[in-house]
Amino acid sequence: MADQKKMVEDITSMEVDFAQWYTDVVKKAELVDYGSVRGCMVIRPYGYAIWENIQHILDGMFKATGHQNVYMPMLIPESLLQKEKDHVEGFAPEVAWVTMGGEEKLEERLCVRPTSETLFCEHYAHIIHSYRDLPKLYNQWCSVMRWEKTTRPFLRSAEFLWQEGHTMHETAEEAIAETEKMLGIYADFCEQYLAIPVVRGKKTDKEKFAGAEATYTIEAMMHDGKSLQSGTSHYFGDGFAKAFDIQFTGRNNTLQYPHQTSWGMSTRIIGAIIMTHGDDNGLVLPPAVAPVQVEIVPIAQHKEGVSEKALELRDRLKASFRCDVDLSDNTPGWKFAQYEMKGVPLRLEIGPKDIAQNQCVLVRRDTREKTFVPLENLEAEIGRLLTAIRDNLYEKALANREAHTYTAHSMEEMKKVADEHTGFYKTMWCGDLECELRMKDEIGVTSRCMPLQQEDLGKTCVCCGKPAKHSIIWGKAY
Repeated sequence: MADQKKMVEDITSMEVDFAQWYTDVVKKAELVDYGSVRGCMVIRPYGYAIWENIQHILDGMFKATGHQNVYMPMLIPESLLQKEKDHVEGFAPEVAWVTMGGEEKLEERLCVRPTSETLFCEHYAHIIHSYRDLPKLYNQWCSVMRWEKTTRPFLRSAEFLWQEGHTMHETAEEAIAETEKMLGIYADFCEQYLAIPVVRGKKTDKEKFAGAEATYTIEAMMHDGKSLQSGTSHYFGDGFAKAFDIQFTGRNNTLQYPHQTSWGMSTRIIGAIIMTHGDDNGLVLPPAVAPVQVEIVPIAQHKEGVSEKALELRDRLKASFRCDVDLSDNTPGWKFAQYEMKGVPLRLEIGPKDIAQNQCVLVRRDTREKTFVPLENLEAEIGRLLTAIRDNLYEKALANREAHTYTAHSMEEMKKVADEHTGFYKTMWCGDLECELRMKDEIGVTSRCMPLQQEDLGKTCVCCGKPAKHSIIWGKAY
């Protein structure tokens, strides 16, 4: 592996202060700026381009499984939000309210959507009448607002962008299958496109989504050993349908309630990319979502033919890759550091000697390995290297997770390992809320998920010693 010396001196080392490192990277890479309202961020073009690439891939995956995009209103009448008791209680502390319309006080408060279950249910009550109307497989791309007490760009902001799927099904079995299928889509997206390994699991009753019968999650481990909930999928049963009086005539000619799901992934996943793959020089972007996959840096561009060749290569490569060229008057060294910091997967260098030999130099962001490539083989070699970068990023992230995953069989073991290491802590659990609360109070960790692939780590609960029902992962989370 090539020398990984620090090139961007004004980014705090992650080993010195991980939180400050994250803030430095977000700002220096020009991903966001802070808005004038606390917790609201300006997503700058480079940051938004990452989101657009995420959106493009996910949207294709949704449509390939039969989902259609719709758009619901931003504002929810208070009376509509109140229809599902558990749901409104879960979101009440985070709701932002509109009380004035122009200069007049509104007769009824309007909630700025924190999520859209109630809006979809109101609409479904109008359009679902028969089993022939099912399933309804809808998704929307929008922003939502949750009045967070503590905010950080991408990870936890008052307003954020996301997609939220909302589907209705004829039977519970179909809805549960949908819930699990969409979790699988999120997991595949993270692992195949973002190079982020995830644990697929089910949330405890304490941690499940407000109003849900079951919440499924994908949990990723960040470089510092903390967990990030990266996508969730919820099964609601027919609770919302009953609250909103959504009924359909079934195949046996009787009135029935449909079964509902919802699932979502937000701009928080950009924070996951930063904290999974980034290093002390800034971003390291997975090729699939990098705004620029190949940055061309001409060497000695003042010499005849160099700039022209760089532009020629850009125009040639744009047919296959997201490619750009930097013809500014900054030095090559400045450009190298700039595109390292912005996480561009490949840098292409070309100068007079390269042109004379009909070749160029490709430099990987993840390893800084240099490859001399004949120009006639350029597209094939770029494709090979982008795949190699994705594979290497995934393996490094997986190795980090495995190195920071620990197993405990008693509270003494848990306390010791949690005091000494940050990571995933695997134990057995009896399923009781009392033990879950004890883990938070005494150890300072929360339940992340009960993995879908259960492990036999013993027969008794780590907290109380009673017979265990599940293997579970605990951790400190963003």
